[in-house]
Amino acid sequence: MNNTLQQLQRRRDRVRARVTGTAERPRLSVKITLRHIVAQIIDDTTGRTLAYVTTVKQDRKGSMTDKAMWVGEQIAAKAKTAKVQKVVFDRGGRIYHGRLHALAEAARKAGLEF
Repeated sequence: MNNTLQQLQRRRDRVRARVTGTAERPRLSVKITLRHIVAQIIDDTTGRTLAYVTTVKQDRKGSMTDKAMWVGEQIAAKAKTAKVQKVVFDRGGRIYHGRLHALAEAARKAGLEF
């Protein structure tokens, strides 16, 4: 593994040591790659994924920031159907900026609290 990936893994582990999801406040985990964005709401006490949204196999046009906002809106809608209102945000070792910020703000506007 190269140095950049090792640094990302270290940051991810450091965040995950502090952030855990419970039944009352599950964890909203976000993974951003060069082409796709994945968000899932996880209850760490049972190890179950409660809601899941991805841009893989979606015909979404626009920039990655537009896709991030779409994912944020969709994950908030799926959280409502799963009766989840409050979550803990897991940024996955990335800084809270750009696409990650756009996803979080879209989820907040759609009614998710964190």
